[in-house]
Amino acid sequence: MFSFLLLIIGFVPLIFGGNFLVDGATSVAKKYKVPNMVIGLTIVAFGTSTPELIVNVISSLKGANQIAMGNIIGSNILNIALILGITTIIKEIVVKRNTTWKEIPLTILSAVVVFFLANDKLIDGAKEGILTRVDGLILL
Repeated sequence: MFSFLLLIIGFVPLIFGGNFLVDGATSVAKKYKVPNMVIGLTIVAFGTSTPELIVNVISSLKGANQIAMGNIIGSNILNIALILGITTIIKEIVVKRNTTWKEIPLTILSAVVVFFLANDKLIDGAKEGILTRVDGLILL
């Protein structure tokens, strides 16, 4: 029960901090006449990804790299499945031909690459599954 209470208490500054960051950055960008498309693609994206970035940095500094990897993959799955699913329930989304033939196969390819890079135990029989610097270069 106490953990649940801490979780709820933690959501309050997370939500208000994220809104504050996005609202402040957006107002500064509009002051300098930055186009709305750029604001949406950079500032809002950064604002929504900041919590994951902080968790990943802290967990990596503590040596818990599995948390960082799980956070990245889980966040992407949630964003694609939940956000896209809710959006399509509310309003129909028209998928362009370019998305079907280029972006979806590239998304699947990137998931397969991450699977192979992160499964050293399963594929190579290593003692532990780790992402190395070489793996990071491949992910770039």
